[in-house]
Amino acid sequence: MDTDERYEKYVAEMDRWRMRAARSGSALMRSGRTIVGIAAGVLVLLLLFSTLYQVQPEEVGVVLRFGRYVRTTEPGLRMKIPFVEEVQKVQVQRQLKEEFGFRTEEAAVRSTFSRADFTVEAVMLTGDLNVAVVEWIVQYRVADPYQYLFKVRNLTDTFRAMNEAVMREVVGDRTVTEVLTVGRQGIETRVEERLRALTQQYEMGITIEQVVLQDVNPPDPVKPSWDEVNQAQQQRDRMINDARAEYNKVIPRASGEAQQAILEAEGYALNRVNRAQGEGARFRAVHQAYSRAPEVTRRRLYLETMERVIPATGGRLFLDKDASSVLPLLPLDRFRAATTPASPVEPAAANGGKP
Repeated sequence: MDTDERYEKYVAEMDRWRMRAARSGSALMRSGRTIVGIAAGVLVLLLLFSTLYQVQPEEVGVVLRFGRYVRTTEPGLRMKIPFVEEVQKVQVQRQLKEEFGFRTEEAAVRSTFSRADFTVEAVMLTGDLNVAVVEWIVQYRVADPYQYLFKVRNLTDTFRAMNEAVMREVVGDRTVTEVLTVGRQGIETRVEERLRALTQQYEMGITIEQVVLQDVNPPDPVKPSWDEVNQAQQQRDRMINDARAEYNKVIPRASGEAQQAILEAEGYALNRVNRAQGEGARFRAVHQAYSRAPEVTRRRLYLETMERVIPATGGRLFLDKDASSVLPLLPLDRFRAATTPASPVEPAAANGGKP
């Protein structure tokens, strides 16, 4: 190969290398622009996500600038200064709770509970030096997000320790019978009042809504004996109630009957007195009338007496003592036969001993 041919070949080879280099450079330029665009988009998205944040309806947002509290934001889409401010979300509308003596693993129609041993929280000494196992729930809400986040360190642990202390104090002032039976409502009310006062004193930013004694029992080793005592007490109370019911049924009835007898006696006495007084007044009135006209009154009394006496004696025949005969047509036998059975009184007796 001569010199000219080698030169032309060299020139052609150089042209191919220049064309390849040009194509590679344009491709690199296009790749660089693409990378810059992607980086700019990522930066914009990062700034956007760092600026905007969403607060749910049951929450509020507590905004911190370099770790210092700045403001509290309400639910909705909000903005903050990126990389300078941060947001801590606090649930203020949801009811929170703490469980003592047990733990709920899943709340449903049939809740499941943890099998771990929490008797250290529940075993308490009562005022009469007996032991009771007390399980309870405290329900509360966040009232002040700022105090809730920054006023008390380890607020949950502090709140649980406070609950145990207050419950042990209240249970220690009562007998085991009160704790297990009639005193549960009083214990719940007292613990709730004490917790509200302490949370306000410590500025915990929460409000106590309810304290509920979930289950109160004697320890397992003495539970059979406690059940027997309860059965005996229930039987005693039932017998007392039956006796009181019988007493309330018999005593008021006897009292009513006695009162009725007294009232009947008083009414009978009043009736007799009034009748006696009326008869006395009547006798005095008759006596006064008799004094004014003795003969007329005597005759009237005689006639009235005869009107009552003679009809009761039946048929009688009265003859004049000076009469010498009787009319022959008078049917004396038939008259006597018709009137004798109806009259038990003898003629002589009815006529005062006269025939």
